[in-house]
Amino acid sequence: MKVCEKVQRKGTTSYNEVADELVAEFSAADNHILPNESAYDQKNIRRRVYDALNVLMAMNIISKEKKEIKWIGLPTNSAQECQNLEVERQRRLERIKQKQSQLQELILQQIAFKNLVQRNRQAEQQAHRPPPPNSVIHLPFIIVNTSRKTVIDCSISNDKFEYLFNFDNTFEIHDDIEVLKRMGMACGLESGSCSAEDLKMARSLVPKALEPYVTEMAQGSIGGVFITTSGPASNGTRLSASDLSNGADGMLATSSNGSQYSGSRVETPVSYVGEDDDDDDDFNENDEED
Repeated sequence: MKVCEKVQRKGTTSYNEVADELVAEFSAADNHILPNESAYDQKNIRRRVYDALNVLMAMNIISKEKKEIKWIGLPTNSAQECQNLEVERQRRLERIKQKQSQLQELILQQIAFKNLVQRNRQAEQQAHRPPPPNSVIHLPFIIVNTSRKTVIDCSISNDKFEYLFNFDNTFEIHDDIEVLKRMGMACGLESGSCSAEDLKMARSLVPKALEPYVTEMAQGSIGGVFITTSGPASNGTRLSASDLSNGADGMLATSSNGSQYSGSRVETPVSYVGEDDDDDDDFNENDEED
């Protein structure tokens, strides 16, 4: 209890600080103890402090990062614990939903790209020659769609990495993935109009482990991932080379009257791992010697 009270009062402390203070308190209270007995009692107190801190950490009352000890709080009652677990459950379910959405979109991209490659190869075989250079559109790309009467002012940075467009009318921006979907390269999976023949082709374009996901997408048992955002703005659209290479999800599409951006490219998700801690999770009685 004394160890618990000290950590609670300090908020943030260390093993040495708690042990030193308790040793000093007990030593002051037992002035009649002989010097050799006092040394033994000090070691005994430090061992008990060490044990108490490990118990408090196991009960999630305190936390330890390297040598820093922080107060978390006394255990809550069952109702509060149940509420906290429910909040954590909802948070994890939401994260799973986001990951599923990312996976579906990556599957659609995989199918669309491979389908496009197959179509281009068939076209080259039928023509017995590669396509003319002026007929090739390289990936990634974007398409800006607006009225013929729209006045467009385009500015390009010196390094050609940023392009600023100003429109005086509404416009739409579509990325390459969205264009491929509208061309039918995603086999209708994105709109729920996938036929049995398209499903068979789509399954053949993904790794074996992902085939069940493709079937679920075709059956509509997983929510759609078609992304469309729109909204009015004021000045112009600024694009950078990184937008084209990494996807256009962060693209600003603006005009004086309103605009629409339709795109679905997503980057490959990354798993974040916490920093490695070379220290043991338990307290070390020899911390005071470091």
